Amino acid sequence: MSLKLHNTYTKKLEEFIPLKKDSVSLYTCGPTVYDYPHIGNYRAYIFGDTLKRYLSYQGYQVNHIMNITDIDDKTIRDSQKNGQSLREFTEFYTNEFYKDRDMLNIIPADSYPMATEYIDEMVKIIEKLIEKGHAYVSTDGSVYFNISTFPGYGKLAHIDLSELRDNAKGRMKSDEYDKDSVQDFALWKAYDESDGNVFWETSLGKGRPGWHIECTAMSIKNLGEQTSGEDYRTIDIHTGGVDNIFPHHENEIAQSESYTGKQFVKYWMHNEWLLVNGKKMSKSLGNFYTLRDLITKGISPLGYRLWLMTSHYRTLTNLNIETLQGADTALSRLYEAFRALPKDDNGTVDMDYKLRFIEYMNDDLNTPQALALLWELVKDPSIPGMDKRVTMLDFDRVFGFGLADLKEEIVPEEVMKLVEEREFARLNKDWDLSDVLRAKINTLGYEVKDTGEGSKISKI
Repeated sequence: MSLKLHNTYTKKLEEFIPLKKDSVSLYTCGPTVYDYPHIGNYRAYIFGDTLKRYLSYQGYQVNHIMNITDIDDKTIRDSQKNGQSLREFTEFYTNEFYKDRDMLNIIPADSYPMATEYIDEMVKIIEKLIEKGHAYVSTDGSVYFNISTFPGYGKLAHIDLSELRDNAKGRMKSDEYDKDSVQDFALWKAYDESDGNVFWETSLGKGRPGWHIECTAMSIKNLGEQTSGEDYRTIDIHTGGVDNIFPHHENEIAQSESYTGKQFVKYWMHNEWLLVNGKKMSKSLGNFYTLRDLITKGISPLGYRLWLMTSHYRTLTNLNIETLQGADTALSRLYEAFRALPKDDNGTVDMDYKLRFIEYMNDDLNTPQALALLWELVKDPSIPGMDKRVTMLDFDRVFGFGLADLKEEIVPEEVMKLVEEREFARLNKDWDLSDVLRAKINTLGYEVKDTGEGSKISKI
């Protein structure tokens, strides 16, 4: 069975065929660095990471670009509130994002281009769009994309074009607008006093770029533009959350294809929202959790990663702290099971399990079934320990739970002393004392199991 992925543009499962035989170009919309990302944002990044890992697992060389939005209305607003320069303010939250990325075991992108480093490329694209009649200069000097010049506008979001033409009469200078508000969007924003000292002097005048144009500039420069000049490649896959579909990705398509005259992206892939009490998690609603909030509640970042794997990426998922805690406990048990296996990587990957794993993952990254298969493998007594170990490691190349980096767990000295006392009590057939000591061990967060090879201690 070949890899099939759901393409938002066609609303269909499609066989994945990259534009180049052995390599894949992948673009992911990254964070706007004005605050700590919430865990709903990280659903998009973990989904993108799982896709990337599986493509690599299948033997593709993946060229992955993720942008960093370090210039927009929110970064300017909040840097001013903090009394910091834009660069100082955004550098802090960029570094915090990288820390979170590493805690979630997300493989770093090949490049993280910053919007402020691509002003020249954006200006070049905007000037070409004006020249081709797709953009116009307003009375205040701002530049807007005229969506009526792009007949395909609305196809990604599957919005009726006739309604778009009726509504697309206003101009929207804000970086974001409501899903029902369809208007010409800003490519370049003329300087406004509220921008303070954040501006660039360019051939377009004094000002700064709009939000949408940055992704076109970065993706074309890093993934699409050939060294010969005006020859452009289509990108294989572009990912993001469903909230990016409209207007952001719709606008990316319009400006990119109007500029290059070629298809912008072959496969559009979007993950669903993470809900809290049935509502979208967002900073504007104040119903969000950061990774730090989860850690404070005793939930590990990789426990959160495992929890996300229990739902398909295209499924609306409701956040529940109790189920998150359960997932974290499950991860601890997975680690325990792995540590109990022979510490020898010379086993053989079990091909029956591997083929089933590939079958599930080829079905639009069906992680719930693939994860259930992992647990089936863990409990299967017919698989030799060494083979089980290397098969788990093979699967974890996609799951990203960090099995290969697990270190031996250090049991506290207090617990080990109780285990020794209990072992001595058992040798003397003092079963009552043995039970008392077992209970004490449990209160310290550990459990002891009696096996033919002696007592085995593990976290509860």
